Amino acid sequence: MAIGPVQLIVLGFNHPNFHGEIIEELERLRESDTVRVIDALAVHKDAEGEVEVAHLSNLTKDEAVELGSKVGALIGLGIEGEEGLEAGAVAGAEATADGVEIFTDEEAWDVLADIPNDSAAALVLIEHHWAVPLRDAIARAGGFRLSDGFISPLDLVEIGLLSAEEAKDLHAMETTATAGT
Repeated sequence: MAIGPVQLIVLGFNHPNFHGEIIEELERLRESDTVRVIDALAVHKDAEGEVEVAHLSNLTKDEAVELGSKVGALIGLGIEGEEGLEAGAVAGAEATADGVEIFTDEEAWDVLADIPNDSAAALVLIEHHWAVPLRDAIARAGGFRLSDGFISPLDLVEIGLLSAEEAKDLHAMETTATAGT
């Protein structure tokens, strides 16, 4: 199965106030074939740092069965219990045996450590369908990805894409829990 570029987005919530808007927007993107949600988890960390996990998704039942709990496997949550951890270890060992270079512990992103105690996070693993033709054209031209990342709205002021006020408002919306209230 060919797959487009995949991204893990971690969204924080101090006091979640869900009204279905996020799922509606993900569904709209899916219907337009822009992105596909591969997997999504809701993670709650209590005041002592204990983690509770709930599976979220707009996948069909068949897609969910095919893909399994990919976010849990990716970040080491072991959602499938001992069996899931063993399956992940076997898959990793097979990949390295086939010459695939796996990142080192120093390069690892500890997603769970980034989630503050007494808060929640939505972890959404998405496939960028829109990027497949672009990625393939780049590969055919001999190109490859060196790095990627989201640019802060504050950085866009200096190059004239946003006014300082617009950037300040967007930055606050992206980085604070009270922006929408």
